[in-house]
Amino acid sequence: MLKYILLGTLQGITEFLPVSSSGHLVIMQKILGIAGQGLVISLVLHLGTALALIIFFFKDILGVLRNLKLIFFIIVVTIITFAIYKLGRDFFESLFSSPKLVALALIFTGIILILTRKFMEAKRNNLSMKDALILGFAQGVAIIPGISRSGITISTLLFRKIDRETSFRFSFLASVPAVLGAGILKIKEIGFISKTNLINLIVGFFFSLLTGLLSLRILKLVLGKAKLYYFGYYCILVAIITLLFIR
Repeated sequence: MLKYILLGTLQGITEFLPVSSSGHLVIMQKILGIAGQGLVISLVLHLGTALALIIFFFKDILGVLRNLKLIFFIIVVTIITFAIYKLGRDFFESLFSSPKLVALALIFTGIILILTRKFMEAKRNNLSMKDALILGFAQGVAIIPGISRSGITISTLLFRKIDRETSFRFSFLASVPAVLGAGILKIKEIGFISKTNLINLIVGFFFSLLTGLLSLRILKLVLGKAKLYYFGYYCILVAIITLLFIR
């Protein structure tokens, strides 16, 4: 059970902080030796953080439902993300078995985050169709394990000179359909789960939910202080350690 607590905590922390939850799960499952259960574990833990996302942004989600323009932009982002997933599904899923490739993707994430340092004073808060189109491609690329979805999407909006608060909120609001959709697509691939393993998965789900809520709060505070680039150095450090010590 301790392994599932660790994985749930890791998922909750890394899903929303810009350090790539999928990349960390690949590395941690390799270290813990949990084989043959990667898909089930990944799905359950992602559902925990999906619930955390909905709870944290509940009021914002209600607000979006009254804003046809934002709804349309989120639909555009989701369609592009789904199209990229469908076109590259086999390739993306093959990467989950390669810690070294994950490490290279983490380096890419780190560089992108470090570059945001010069874009923290952006003031624009009105989103455009072009922003939605570019964000859709960025979120699609983030399917690659090791590339942080929150990191790449928030950075993309910052590079587009969107202010920090709007970048934070729209990045996560636009992710809700993709996160829920990914879970639905994977449910049919889950096979038989033993009673013991079910209990472990429930524990993992619970910890991913709680730590997910905590990490959203932390990211909001860090972004508010214009220190997002700190996570870039962390990603590069994890990548170097992975390349040196994990086979």
